[in-house]
Amino acid sequence: MAASDRLDPDAVKAFQGKLAGYMNASAAVLMISIGHQVGLFDTMASLQASTSDEIADAAGLDERYVREWLGAMVTAGIVRYRANAHTYQLPAEHAALTTRAAGPKNLARLMQFVPLLAAVEDQVVDRFREGGGIAYRDYARFHEVMAEVSGAQFEHGLVDRMLPLVPGMVEALEGGAEVADVGTGSGRAVNVMAAAFPASRFVGYDISEDAIASARAEAERAGLGNAEFEVKDAATLDGSRQFDFVTTFDAVHDQARPRDMVRRIHEALRPGGYWLCADIRASSHVGENIDHPTGVWGYTISCMHCMPVSLADGGEGLGAMWGVQQARQMFADAGFDHVVVKTLDIDPTNNYYVCRKD
Repeated sequence: MAASDRLDPDAVKAFQGKLAGYMNASAAVLMISIGHQVGLFDTMASLQASTSDEIADAAGLDERYVREWLGAMVTAGIVRYRANAHTYQLPAEHAALTTRAAGPKNLARLMQFVPLLAAVEDQVVDRFREGGGIAYRDYARFHEVMAEVSGAQFEHGLVDRMLPLVPGMVEALEGGAEVADVGTGSGRAVNVMAAAFPASRFVGYDISEDAIASARAEAERAGLGNAEFEVKDAATLDGSRQFDFVTTFDAVHDQARPRDMVRRIHEALRPGGYWLCADIRASSHVGENIDHPTGVWGYTISCMHCMPVSLADGGEGLGAMWGVQQARQMFADAGFDHVVVKTLDIDPTNNYYVCRKD
């Protein structure tokens, strides 16, 4: 009996439907990314039901491309279409999750990561066969998109929601504290904190020269004399400069030497100081991530970005889904005996580890 004769036809049909759903969903992601970048969601949120000509004119875009994009959005269930009037409308409930006015709730900006990752697909395929990694510089727009995504969260929640997770930290920052943000990227967290707490001094470290240049430019435009930035590998921090508070936002898991980074952060903290580490909310065991709401995304971005950039620098390739169990063990090994794991409703993708140095 051939293997195909033993197949369950209903199971085959169900799986075929699932794969077709993935194909449609991935296509919708690309179109959502484009709609975000060219401002179509923002434009439609300000319009009543309109024709493709009216929408294109309001957005300052080419009507033929807008019309085809609208077709994708209608069939994806994102935009409503009235056939008798040939008009399109973005429901207010959908605008609440796809426009820049939505702040950190805007999920459309996250969709930009998919085409960004797809741009290195050929390189990832090669790495499957040959091993090795992919350098940060090969990911076009990564820092730009990451700055946009994290920037919205920092502007709407860093001071009021994230920092209060650390006991007494807001008061310490108001009085004047020495603070480092490690793996700062384009420096938005540093600049937001520096603006909110002028009595404190902040430094951001990142290995990317381009990201640090952007951070410095933003600080200069804002006139932030209490913010500075330095190109530095997080694993090379030393105790020569001591801090009262250290932050890392989604920065540990893609380091080449994350264990060295965590140990160095411990050494750089003054006794009684705190490290606030935001990193991916997951289990270290894949079997416990089967029902993870964004598990597929977590493992995918890990395989196509977080792991390769670590391996490219000769690192261990920890990966985005390293999980809470491995995080706790790594932190304890570095000397953090007091670690509390907290969560925030404004950031469902991350755990917030509040780590105190004795």
